[in-house]
Amino acid sequence: MKTIAYIAAVAALTSSFAAQARDDRVRFDLEPFLSSSKAKEVLLDVPVYFAGQQHNAIKETWGEVTTSRKTNAFNKSDKEACEWVLLSALKVLQERARKEGMNAVVNIKSNYKHQEYASSEQFECGAGTFVAGVALKGDIVKL
Repeated sequence: MKTIAYIAAVAALTSSFAAQARDDRVRFDLEPFLSSSKAKEVLLDVPVYFAGQQHNAIKETWGEVTTSRKTNAFNKSDKEACEWVLLSALKVLQERARKEGMNAVVNIKSNYKHQEYASSEQFECGAGTFVAGVALKGDIVKL
């Protein structure tokens, strides 16, 4: 009898955690965040341009690169967690551009769970109860 009660209790706890887990796709504006002091402090001096944003003429293209980053979202708002992980993902793209001798990343698109979202004004983030994630792809180039 105790075994049945124990199994029932574990099943109830497990199902309540599953019901609370979430994986929402959310979108946030790029401009206010990318011009913030936090972004200027963290990002490198390699310009980043999201899909549709104007940039100088491309002189040389290395190719497309991707990154997928996650961060702890516990006790943070979706916006706070998503903006933090966006910085991490953008920095990875910038570092790759430098490594390959390029000086910019253009045509950046969100690519969360391999579903592309292209916007010059917003980025997409997967926001969960405990984890937030941003996946990006973009072309590293020399302007």
